[in-house]
Amino acid sequence: MGKTTAEKIFAAHLVDEPFSGTKVLRLDVVLCHEITTPIAIVDLVERGKDRVFDPSKIKAVIDHVTPAKDSKTATQAKILRDWARRQGIKDFFDVGANGVCHALFPEKGFIRPGNTVIMGDSHTCTHGAFGAFAAGVGTTDLEVGILKGVCAFREPKTIRVNVNGELPKGVYAKDVVLSLIGRIGVNGATDRVLEFRGSTVDAMTMESRMTLCNMAIEAGGTSGICMPDMTTVDYLWPFIQGEFASREAALQEYSRWCSDSDAVYEQTIEINAAELVPVATFGYKPDQVKPVTDFDNARLDQIYLGSCTNGRLEDLRIAAQILKGHTLADNVRGILSPATPKIYRDAMKEGLIDIFLDAGFCVTNSTCGACLGMSNGVLAEGEVCASTTNRNFNGRMGKGGMVHLMSPATAAASAIEGKIADPRNYL
Repeated sequence: MGKTTAEKIFAAHLVDEPFSGTKVLRLDVVLCHEITTPIAIVDLVERGKDRVFDPSKIKAVIDHVTPAKDSKTATQAKILRDWARRQGIKDFFDVGANGVCHALFPEKGFIRPGNTVIMGDSHTCTHGAFGAFAAGVGTTDLEVGILKGVCAFREPKTIRVNVNGELPKGVYAKDVVLSLIGRIGVNGATDRVLEFRGSTVDAMTMESRMTLCNMAIEAGGTSGICMPDMTTVDYLWPFIQGEFASREAALQEYSRWCSDSDAVYEQTIEINAAELVPVATFGYKPDQVKPVTDFDNARLDQIYLGSCTNGRLEDLRIAAQILKGHTLADNVRGILSPATPKIYRDAMKEGLIDIFLDAGFCVTNSTCGACLGMSNGVLAEGEVCASTTNRNFNGRMGKGGMVHLMSPATAAASAIEGKIADPRNYL
């Protein structure tokens, strides 16, 4: 019987199975940021275990509140900063060199097909776009990962999601994954891996695949996974060219992590890409999704473009294409946060930042701040935001605020009209 990608990774990294079904895996990468990791650091220090299993396999960044907004967040950053220096962690990204973790770490080439990756952050599933098993974990598991380089999991079953056909005009990866979540619900993939397959996914860029995998957690998924292919190799080539004689050799090596043709899935979901339309969320759950044409003059106060879901260069290009020559509606404010300094710089070179500024957007540094209501775009009570982020829980971007999740294209069209709008009218 064949194996899925997740099953292959579990088998290759298995260290121990102390209880039936509980598998201890060797970790390839442990990712850290300043919100969840300082708790683990302080506890390790108090236990007399202030050390790391391998500083070269730990990557750390200050990204959720950057620069610090008050003494508390400054202390969180200082704990992480001092620890990284103390432990000799070379890949630490401080203010000025930092970016949104799930955009920055792939951009640096840290994630490879077949990797096991953990982080104290629910959207760690993003990195499965590379054919890796990547999962968000709690503080205890993060501590063990930092100290011993292992993590225990119940081996998840895999749900295969086949997306086939050409995406219609105005429909993007965010619409695909929101439509899926709307179909299966926020618990539809609990303790499962969502494996994204099909001609639509094959044609996607790595940026779009990361958008798909990023939101696997919003359906309850442990991780999202895409098959490594030449698109993956091309993205990683600047970092791996010294390891392989050719791109074809790299592809041959990475292809061993692809699911076998006779792998067994718990469930298979079929999506016809041609039938998809631009969508957005309503209410306070990621599975409350409907076509943008079903919104009737939905009032907005803020437009937010950014995050680990849709703050990459591809996303900025899509939004800028719609915004060019237009300005924000009088009733809304716009905020753009490019996900990394490189994305910011590349967007400037392409003239994208000028388009956003001309439209009336505030362009901020790379940060997660607005997404979880901590800084750089927090909503006031009663305010409504059209956002390219990943979570619309009640108060997510600010106490009493409401969030409509959507693609960068839909957010840009909504910025022009001051209400949830159809991006197809501007393409």
